[in-house]
Amino acid sequence: MIYKFKIFFFIILFFYYGLLPAKSNENKILFKINNEIITTVDLINEIKYLKMFNKKLDDIEQEKLYELSKNSIIRNKLKKIELSKHLEKIEIEKKYLDNIISNFYKKNNFENLQSFKNFVLENNLTISFIEQKITIESIWNQFIFQKYINDVKIDREEIRKNIIKNNFQNEYLISEIVFNLKTDENLKEKFKIIKNDIDNKSFETAAFIHSISDTANQSGKVGWIKENSLNPKIKLSVSKIKKGSYTDPIVVPGGFVILKINDKKIVKVADNVENEIELIVKTKTQEQLNQFSNIYLNKIQKNTIINAS
Repeated sequence: MIYKFKIFFFIILFFYYGLLPAKSNENKILFKINNEIITTVDLINEIKYLKMFNKKLDDIEQEKLYELSKNSIIRNKLKKIELSKHLEKIEIEKKYLDNIISNFYKKNNFENLQSFKNFVLENNLTISFIEQKITIESIWNQFIFQKYINDVKIDREEIRKNIIKNNFQNEYLISEIVFNLKTDENLKEKFKIIKNDIDNKSFETAAFIHSISDTANQSGKVGWIKENSLNPKIKLSVSKIKKGSYTDPIVVPGGFVILKINDKKIVKVADNVENEIELIVKTKTQEQLNQFSNIYLNKIQKNTIINAS
């Protein structure tokens, strides 16, 4: 079934790029997740969406681009299905959605909403398609927060001691690849495959292909992280590598993570210790919630039957 599914995908690509007659370009069901169907149009739109902000995807082989798009759709559909079990409607009040959209286009360096809408239309997508994706992601994050916030464990006193003890600390610009192992995979072989894509393409491209984290759609970029925000195991691994290098796989809840240090600087610990503590607590909280999200989503996927047509 999987083999036939892959063959069918390449036929879709022929349709999409105009290599077969236009009348053959039909919207067909590719697979089903519970009552949710995924069609050829869904897959093509997902490819467009991913490539909108990630031009490096133009250099990815079609088969890997297919896997990336398929997995992205599956994660999105699984979130939607799970949320529908707990909510009557999956929607956000318009004023809040507008605010989220505003933050989204500003983050992607658009001056205003109209320029962003024009960009979306130029890529043959609709703003409602973007809004739907952002809505599901935002509600999912809130769902995970409410479900797991009481399970987040952070030692504020330990953070305070580290801040007081050191007047300066390292701050790292980090990218990540989060992955887990299927039943027929082993860590050594999996890392070899990922490493090959990192070395022959780029870390960013490898993140698109292999990472199961939501940061995959941002080339794996996490941002600037202060040393005091890292757990001891990750801090030790990061401290051993130079700028531009990446770590071996590190065991984390729900799988493994490979971290790349894009840049590094030494910063003075803030004079306001309480503010610094809050910043670190916020970072650590988000990190743990992301791990809970990955674990929960992996569990859902393992218990979900995905039927190819």
